[in-house]
Amino acid sequence: MDLHRLNYLFFLLLMIIYCVTVCGNLLIILVVSYSRSLHSPMYFFLTQLSLSDILLSTTIVPNMLHFVLYEGTSMSLISCLTQFYCFVATESIECLLLTVMSYDRYQAICNPLRYTTVIDQRFCIKAIVLCWLVIFIMELMTVLTMEQLDFCGPNMIDHFFCDLEPLLGLSCSDTFIMKLETLLFVIFIAICPVIVIIVSYMYIIFTILKIPSVTGRQKTFSTCSAHLTVVSLYYGSLITIYVFPRQQNDMNNAKKILSLFYNVVTPLLNPMIYSLRNKDIKQALERILQQMSNKFHMC
Repeated sequence: MDLHRLNYLFFLLLMIIYCVTVCGNLLIILVVSYSRSLHSPMYFFLTQLSLSDILLSTTIVPNMLHFVLYEGTSMSLISCLTQFYCFVATESIECLLLTVMSYDRYQAICNPLRYTTVIDQRFCIKAIVLCWLVIFIMELMTVLTMEQLDFCGPNMIDHFFCDLEPLLGLSCSDTFIMKLETLLFVIFIAICPVIVIIVSYMYIIFTILKIPSVTGRQKTFSTCSAHLTVVSLYYGSLITIYVFPRQQNDMNNAKKILSLFYNVVTPLLNPMIYSLRNKDIKQALERILQQMSNKFHMC
C-alpha cells in the first residue's frame, strides 16, 4: 500500500472521528437541554464540557485534514497564533470545568443537605462566565506577549498544530518572559485545579467509605465515576505530553501521537464515557427516541 493511499485512509479516519465527535457532543447538549429530568448543575456543566470538546476539535482537526490530504500546509503567523489561542483557551476551560464539576460532586456527596443552596442556578452561571472570562483575559495576555517575539527561524513547525514549544522554537528573541508567563499560567490553570480535584475526591472517598452498605457505596460512587474517568484520561495525557523530557527524537514522535490522542480522540471519548456510564442520560435518550418514533408513526 503506497503512502498516498495511507494518507487517504488517515484522512477518512480523521473525518469520521471529527464528525462523530461533533455529533456525539451535540447529542449530549441536546439531550440535557430537552430533558427536564437532566436540568441539574451536574448536567449543565456537562453541556459546557461538550461545548469545549466541540471547540477543541474544530480548532485542530480541520487544519489537520488539510495537512493530511495535501501532505503539508501553510499558515500565516496571525493564523498560527489564533489557532494557538483557541487551542489553549479550550484546553484551559476544560481544566476549570473539570474542577468545578469535582466541586459539584463534593457538595452533592459530602454535603447533600446544603447542595441545592450552594450549587444553585446563580452559582452555575457565575462559575461558567467567570471561567470563560478568566481564560479569555489570561490567554489574550499570553498571545500578545508572544506576538512581540521576532520569528526568524526556518518557519517550519514539526507538529500538526501550533503548540507553544514549536512556536518558541522559531523565535530568535529572548523567550524568558514568555516562559515565565506560561509557567504562572500553568500554575493557575492546571496545577491549582488538579490540587482542588484531588482534595475533593479525597473527601468524596472518605465519605463513601463511611456508607455502611455496599449497594449504597456503589450507587454513590457511580455518580462521579464518569467524571473521574474523564479527569484521569485528561490529566494523564496532559502530564505525559508536557511534563516528561522532550530531547529524544523517539520521545518527540511518541508525544506527537499522544497529542493526536489528546486533541482528537479524547473529545470523542468524553460523550461516550458520560453516556455509557450514566443511566439518566441513557434513559433520557431512550425517551426522546421513543417520542420521535411515536411522532413518525402518527405521521
